[in-house]
This record gives sequence, C-alpha cells and structure tokens, in this order.
Amino acid sequence: MKIVLATKNKGKIKEFKTLFNDLNIDILSLHDIEPPPPEIIEDGKTFFDNAFKKAKTISHYYNAIAISDDSGLVVDALGGGPGVYSARFAGENATDEDNNRKLLEELKGVPYGKRTACFKCVMVAYRPDGKWITAEGELRGVISDVPRGDKGFGYDPVFIVPETGKSLAELTVEEKNRISHRARALSTLHEKIFEVL
Repeated sequence: MKIVLATKNKGKIKEFKTLFNDLNIDILSLHDIEPPPPEIIEDGKTFFDNAFKKAKTISHYYNAIAISDDSGLVVDALGGGPGVYSARFAGENATDEDNNRKLLEELKGVPYGKRTACFKCVMVAYRPDGKWITAEGELRGVISDVPRGDKGFGYDPVFIVPETGKSLAELTVEEKNRISHRARALSTLHEKIFEVL
C-alpha cells in the first residue's frame, strides 16, 4: 500500500512520516516519484479548495491515494490574512524570512493583546476512484514582535504558543508535533484514513 504526499516541503514530509510511522504504508513524497508531477496552481479561495485540488490531481496522475494539505496563518488584526496567501505573502518567490518581515511590518504598533492569530490546516486524502476524506486542525497563538528560535519553518519563529510562552521555532519537533495545526489535522486524518485505504 502506498500513499503519495502531494508536497515537496521537507518540513511537512518529515511531520507526515513521523505521525504515520505506525501504519504499514509506503509514504512517498513528490521528491520520490517519477515522472515529475504536473504543475498545480493553488488558486482556491479556501484552504480546502487548494487541498482538494492538489489531492485529486496527484491521485489521478499517479493512480494512487494522495494526501494533500493546505495550511496557513490567519491573523485577526489583518482580517484573516495572509490566509491562503501565507506562502507568498511577501511576493511569489518570497522566503520564510521575507514573509515574516512583512508580517511584523504590517503589525507594527498593534498591541500584544490584539496580535492574536491561528494556524489552520485542512487535509484531503483522495482515492483514484473519487472517494475522499478531509480533516482540519487549528492552533491558536499570538504574533511576537521579533522572530524567536531556529527550529521549524514558515511563520514558526513569530508564532507564540501562549501555553508554552515559546515560539513554535523554539519547540522541539516532538513538542511541535504534539500541538501543531498539522498534527491535529493529521491525528484526525489518521483516525479516518482506513475509509480510503
């Protein structure tokens, strides 16, 4: 049994493999499979739209079960932004540092109590015959004034988890995997995955 993860993001691949290592499933990423995948334009209005489109496309292309996610940062003071534009908040080829810099600039002068945000993740597992399941996860927190920590990726250095007093980039992989939005979505998906196996 194999599942194709519709991502090339090494951080996501590591989290997926860690959380699914108890299942007897061969998990492949888009780095591990030939031919190269088709380009998929993430033009959906919601995280679900993008996750569904990627999972369906990859599933049909490789004739295998595909799991895709779309996730991002939703900041209350920015009216829900950057949302589905999280990866390209500072432009098409923005680095994590570029995006974090832009986010902190946009929140300049916003008091700590109003810097609330959450990471959201929507996952879709899609089978070539059209059967699919979905799962969601959320992690609430606050955006810091400056980046903290050197672990993780994306907005992890500026996202403070109130219960820990630390940014996601200051937590170990194990600590992050227990609480992250992706871990929560994966946990729900893990419970439902047999519906599509």
